[in-house]
Amino acid sequence: MPWIIISILLNNRTISLTVCAVQMYCFLAFTSSEFLLLSAMAYDRYVAICDPLHYYLIMNKRFCAAFAAGCWLLGFMDTFPHVWFILWTCYCKSNRLNHFFCDLTALLKMSCSETQSIERITYVEGAFLGFGPFLLTLTSYVFIINSILKIQSTEGRSKAFSTCSSHLIIVVIFYGTTLSMYMRPTSTFSLEINKMITLIYVIIIPVLNPIIYSLRNRELRQAFKMVFHVDLFLRN
Repeated sequence: MPWIIISILLNNRTISLTVCAVQMYCFLAFTSSEFLLLSAMAYDRYVAICDPLHYYLIMNKRFCAAFAAGCWLLGFMDTFPHVWFILWTCYCKSNRLNHFFCDLTALLKMSCSETQSIERITYVEGAFLGFGPFLLTLTSYVFIINSILKIQSTEGRSKAFSTCSSHLIIVVIFYGTTLSMYMRPTSTFSLEINKMITLIYVIIIPVLNPIIYSLRNRELRQAFKMVFHVDLFLRN
């Protein structure tokens, strides 16, 4: 997004191959890291709801720091093969990138080199860092929902559901859009559709993240009510 804003302000739509590779690396690295972090957050909620008495013992500061560092490290190491391929591949079809940033799918469309190897790597890494964390998250929520249904009080079930609702919304939107983008063969790519899907997790999800995660905050909900109440009152 910073590069897009700079391009619009300076009216400059050119980008070097090196900068393009760095942009793609950062984007894929942060995406991979978020997959793992969402799975880590699902485990945190599993411990909080299914084993609350041992929560502070299990999710101590040292464990959380190591968990988060491992997610970031693995996410940033995962992207090196894609950057190597982009820097060393041959581009002879066109120098016009049909996208608003250096996305892997758009760059593969421009390549004249053999792309099956990088596609296989993408599928393997997608299965490991995409479907793997997704299955772990899904497993965590199976146990979480099972525990919530055993809670006798309505207030207790409501509180437990509110603990997980924001995270679950982000998981569905992020996993759904990202996996549908990269876990398909290039022969089925539609760059116009892909650009629309990309807008969801490049712009919309980061905007929604602080709002969705903050909805559990009582003071924020009261502030929203006050703002909308005042707005309606002034309009009347």
